[in-house]
Amino acid sequence: MSASFATTIDLRRVAPPARHSLIFSSFSDLLPGQSLELINDHDPQPLNEQFQMRSPGVFSWSYLEKGPQVWRVQIGKNAASAASGASDSCCSGGACCG
Repeated sequence: MSASFATTIDLRRVAPPARHSLIFSSFSDLLPGQSLELINDHDPQPLNEQFQMRSPGVFSWSYLEKGPQVWRVQIGKNAASAASGASDSCCSGGACCG
């Protein structure tokens, strides 16, 4: 089965300080149900932990290739995340917040 990605990010060609902001920006641009492919020269497990802290239940993480030279990961935006967008504030869209 071949996966279709909204975008592919080859981190081997991105300066280390710019990597995580590029990844999170690209993830934010995904529609629910879409995914991106990440290519790296090492296991991006710390990124997975960062996703778990920032977006619990909103993303999926699947290794497509696990080294030793190349790691490929599919990061998806769960379809359920569309419903959770309104709950990012204290009260269903922030009507009471300001």
